[in-house]
Amino acid sequence: MVAALIITLLMMPAFAHGLFSIKTSKKSYRAVLNSLLVLLGIAALFWSAWAGIVVIMLGLNNLLTYFAEKERLPLPRFNGFLTEHHNTITIAIVTVAVSGLLASEWMPLGVANSLYVNFLFISLIITLVLGSFKIFIHFYPNILHWCLEHKKTFFALPVMIILLGMNIWLGFGRIFGFVPEMTEKIGWNIRTSSVWSSLSHTFPGREKEFMPALDEGSFLLMPTSMPHSGVEANIRYLQQLDMRVQAIPEVSMVVGKAGRVESALDPAPVSMFENIINYKTEYINDENGYPIRFKVDKTGTFVRDDEGNLIPDRKGKYFRQWREHIKTPDDIWNEIVNATNDIPGVTSAPKLQPIETRLVMLQTGMRAPMGIKVFGPDLKSIEEFSLKIEQFLKEVPSVKPEAVYADRSLGKPYLEINIDRTAIARYGLNVADVQMVLDVALGGMPLTTTVEGRERYHIRARYAREWRDNPEVMKRILIPTPTGQQIPLGELAEIEYRTGPMMIRGENTFLVGYVLLDKKDGFSEVTVVEDADNYLKERIASGDLIVPPGVNYRFSGSYENQVRAEKRLAIVVPLVLMVIFLILYFQFRSTTTTLMIFSAIALAFAGGFVMLWLYGANWFMNFSLFGTNMRELFQMRTFNLSVAVWVGFIALFGIATDDGVVISTYLMQSFKKHTPENIQEVRKAVLEAGVRRVRPCLMTTATTLLALLPILTSSGRGADIMIPMAIPAFGGMAVALITLFIVPVLYFAREEYLIRRTSK
Repeated sequence: MVAALIITLLMMPAFAHGLFSIKTSKKSYRAVLNSLLVLLGIAALFWSAWAGIVVIMLGLNNLLTYFAEKERLPLPRFNGFLTEHHNTITIAIVTVAVSGLLASEWMPLGVANSLYVNFLFISLIITLVLGSFKIFIHFYPNILHWCLEHKKTFFALPVMIILLGMNIWLGFGRIFGFVPEMTEKIGWNIRTSSVWSSLSHTFPGREKEFMPALDEGSFLLMPTSMPHSGVEANIRYLQQLDMRVQAIPEVSMVVGKAGRVESALDPAPVSMFENIINYKTEYINDENGYPIRFKVDKTGTFVRDDEGNLIPDRKGKYFRQWREHIKTPDDIWNEIVNATNDIPGVTSAPKLQPIETRLVMLQTGMRAPMGIKVFGPDLKSIEEFSLKIEQFLKEVPSVKPEAVYADRSLGKPYLEINIDRTAIARYGLNVADVQMVLDVALGGMPLTTTVEGRERYHIRARYAREWRDNPEVMKRILIPTPTGQQIPLGELAEIEYRTGPMMIRGENTFLVGYVLLDKKDGFSEVTVVEDADNYLKERIASGDLIVPPGVNYRFSGSYENQVRAEKRLAIVVPLVLMVIFLILYFQFRSTTTTLMIFSAIALAFAGGFVMLWLYGANWFMNFSLFGTNMRELFQMRTFNLSVAVWVGFIALFGIATDDGVVISTYLMQSFKKHTPENIQEVRKAVLEAGVRRVRPCLMTTATTLLALLPILTSSGRGADIMIPMAIPAFGGMAVALITLFIVPVLYFAREEYLIRRTSK
């Protein structure tokens, strides 16, 4: 934007001055210049065929028009046709050229469709946009004249749009909540009526989240086994997970880990698994991420070489690596869940991605996007209360029941050897003597170190495994006494299993346990947390859930970022609006004029929410064109209010006032040159200003809308953030066209009021 401002203020005036200062008194210069343009196009063919053809066609069009004006063409009817439609032909050439370039670079319908089909689709979009604006310009004077004559009727339209936007944002019940409160006083309960219920269900309010999940191209499967499972069982579980996931055709690689590495930064128990899953791209891409075409035969079958590899061919087809029913990465995750959810002794896992999960674990310590931290004085009370919370959370409608899991703090079996001090005293032994023998026999004594390059390994001496893995066999371990006797361990100590904690967590000097959960599709994280919190409070109030003394809980997860971001946006958004208002005021030096232009922001704000609501409506754009569903093409689904959406609104606020500024500037200049003396002259001046400035305003809107279309259809890396940012801008600019009527009508209403007040 800064570069565009510099070019507009400094470079464009100088360039325009130099261009329009060229003297072209001799019309023969036109023929010479256009001939040079054709030659330039021929030279450009060697650099870019597309650019060369476009330049040649533009030069030929200008040359033919030049000769047509002099009536030198062999067919007389062409003289009048070219002279009359020269500009239309130029626009057609540019439109076809831009459509061809976009079809090859953008490919909105995807690589599965041919270049010709993509070209037709882009040409259709450009034709619809420009054609709609052409019709708008044609009928604009008549519509504006009607609006000036029926101001009150016209203002009902923007008021309804703003009211609709508010209902979509905050919810019908919150906007009109005062109505049932008033009717209840007279004994009429309208909350149960079908109309009220239908409107409340249609406009429940936008749900909130921090940021949309980025597509990392991989998943992180993090199930757990039961605390009492041993190392061998966990290794077997890990192998089963890897084999089942690797069997999915869309998966390219699976790497599993059980337990933790030798680092204090990875306090993971041996029962926690981490399976990093990389899945294949939809089409085979090159190192830069662009799809590669491969050779096909006449029947459309891909041709392979002697080694079975595909053969690259620029004129071939793209090779799709996903099966027919796999459309999105979510479908791949569902395949992973179906393949791993029936392993006995292994829990389910929420949908995670490696980078996203690491950030969440660094922030909260949990391996899930959301969960509950239970604090208490001891592990037993924490586990008992966590299991009760797990049971009740499965009943919350917005929570995925299979993903709810409370950490089992206890239940890990530990082998304890309780030395009988009285028994060892009879043989002249002390506790240290017995422990030293056990340390060597069971744990092992390092004798030396072997060097393997940069690696070092201890060589330990200890009993064979069959003497260490069975408590009954361990009782036969002989303990030497000072007199030389060998006493079995079973006569000196009691060997038994006891359950204990698998892992001890602490936070803020308190012991803590986690209850993990995940949301169902169609719900935001903030909504799930609020629903779960309210449900648990209801259970506590009813006595179904009793909180033990010294135990408390709180929700944690990535939704906390949304809470912090919401507080910051509550400061940033009003500050942005205030700055825009001050900039407009310093330009026009009039509060009323500034408020007129500022009304476009309110209308664009509502239009952005209307577009967000339409994106979530299944009926909107639910049709196919050229074999492609439009909802899938434009990535239409429910988008929650996130930081990305609010950034889109902030950008919208800056461009929504452009049309109002253009019209208001011309109106002020026109009224300064000639002050109207009556209402008819005011109406005429306002109508003239609107007609003269409708084209640049529509040009600004058209360029903005067309520039946003590639973002709305994008599906690569970063599209998860860019699409929510573009939706409010697209919807707001589309609705902001009404500004072309609002500003003139408001300006006319003010001037009409001033004239009538002066005439009294």
